[in-house]
Amino acid sequence: MTDETAQKASATATQASQAALKLDEFLPYRLNVCAALVTQALSRIYAERYKIGVPEWRVLVTLGEFGMMTAKAIGNHSHMHKTKVSRAVALLERRKMVARRVNRADLREAFLSLTPAGRDIYSELAPIALDFAKQLLGTVEVADRAALDRALKKLTERSAQLAADVASRHGLR
Repeated sequence: MTDETAQKASATATQASQAALKLDEFLPYRLNVCAALVTQALSRIYAERYKIGVPEWRVLVTLGEFGMMTAKAIGNHSHMHKTKVSRAVALLERRKMVARRVNRADLREAFLSLTPAGRDIYSELAPIALDFAKQLLGTVEVADRAALDRALKKLTERSAQLAADVASRHGLR
């Protein structure tokens, strides 16, 4: 190997080791991995027991918490695309877990609520989900939990702000 070739190889290796973006240290990636793993673990519980997926779970739990909502409101609250909400609602309706009532003031939308069967499932799932969250949070020192909560709120708010900024710069929504 010539001196020039060795210098080029060394420079390339140095550049690679000083990469501007290291995925395992990149906050958005780390948050996504954490969220994906949490969702995967929790979804195994309700998928196995109730044969529903993540979108159906989010619709069911949102209605369980708020009572009656439109599909648009569910999508806004749960950060799901309207197509996913629509498909989830359709499946839950077929399974008799969700009921639809026409909005007489705006016939283009409907009010959605849990049926008695849907409420029963929510009542069974809520304690399981809360226990799962308790186990997850148990890995964080009690003294650090308030800081974690503040950090998550700030990151969520800033993410929403950045998303709106990007959308407006690119003429989206």
